[in-house]
Amino acid sequence: IIAMNTDLLTRRVAKILPGREALEALIKSKKKIRLYQGFDPTFNQLHLGHTIGFRKLMDFARAGHEVIFLFGTGTVLAGDPSERDTGRKLITQTEIDENIKTWKEQVSKIVDFDLVTIKQNGDWLTELKLKDIINIASNISATQLFKREMFTRRIAKGDVVWYHETLYPLLQGYDSVAMDVDLEIGGTDQEFNMLVGRELQKKMNGRDKFVLTTPMINGTDGKQMSKSVGNCIWLTDKPEVIYSKIMAMSDSMITTYFELLTDIPMEEIKELDPNQPIENKKRLAYDITRQLHGTTGADFAQKYFESYVQTKSAPDDTPILNVKSDTSILEVLKAASLGVSNGDIKRTIEQGGVELEGIKITEPTTPITSGGILKFGKKTYRKIVV
Repeated sequence: IIAMNTDLLTRRVAKILPGREALEALIKSKKKIRLYQGFDPTFNQLHLGHTIGFRKLMDFARAGHEVIFLFGTGTVLAGDPSERDTGRKLITQTEIDENIKTWKEQVSKIVDFDLVTIKQNGDWLTELKLKDIINIASNISATQLFKREMFTRRIAKGDVVWYHETLYPLLQGYDSVAMDVDLEIGGTDQEFNMLVGRELQKKMNGRDKFVLTTPMINGTDGKQMSKSVGNCIWLTDKPEVIYSKIMAMSDSMITTYFELLTDIPMEEIKELDPNQPIENKKRLAYDITRQLHGTTGADFAQKYFESYVQTKSAPDDTPILNVKSDTSILEVLKAASLGVSNGDIKRTIEQGGVELEGIKITEPTTPITSGGILKFGKKTYRKIVV
């Protein structure tokens, strides 16, 4: 029986193309649709941002639809140029194999593999012959490919756009044809690639394909979560690390994290008291930690935070330091009248001697996006107000 719950096409959804009403009508027709999301194994770790797509896939799987979890073992050879100002370094097969080795284990806390099918697009992409590639490419305008915003930006700067990068949307798009899907899911950064797949599905299989984009989330520094930036909450992080990272993030991210990263009903989320950010974050941190490490792990993380982080209170007369959001930790400490040189401040940061709400900060350029107790060295404290 195909179900249609009220959150299926709204929660964890940024956009549906060509339109929500048409996809809703298809689902309400009791048709079992086939859908997928692709994940290129460019790194051996996954972060919370990746789980938004996993959760959306599981929403459809639990509603009775055919869900495909696609490892991009073929597309990764070209390297996705989306949202990049430089070309990706080409990856080797050894690196691919190493990167996906632990992926299934990492996502097993979110994905019920009994309800989904796992495929690798290298199975068909690496088997394509020259005439096949020419046939695929004949359906997409070269002008369309080169009008991509990141390409025009790089060309305007005089930077190189490598030809293999222009092949990426064609290869990802062909996945829709090879698997003959009704719907593709991906982050908002994947809209262009997914629309190429929609066009190929129309021209090569003679039918439509829907595109559903999922929102991106910000990381620990308040900017978009990205492995290249290093502001991630990793699925492999220890329970107390996950919990503490969430507790240290900006209060402005609480509602978004609840909506995108938990299954707590939206009605309950809307009723959260905005005047109780600490309690709201504790509930959020506990729920996310529980998902990844079970109740035992979440209980331990909460006790650890309350015993070793939250109770590390600064003296009552600790100076208050008002800072502008996104000011780097180095600049914040320079303005804190610590009585040490700027060089000593930088070295202390890099050597792990600086903590904000119990979380070590080791990169001098890290922006401060939320307030709390800032500890410098062993005994120096400042109360940060953003």
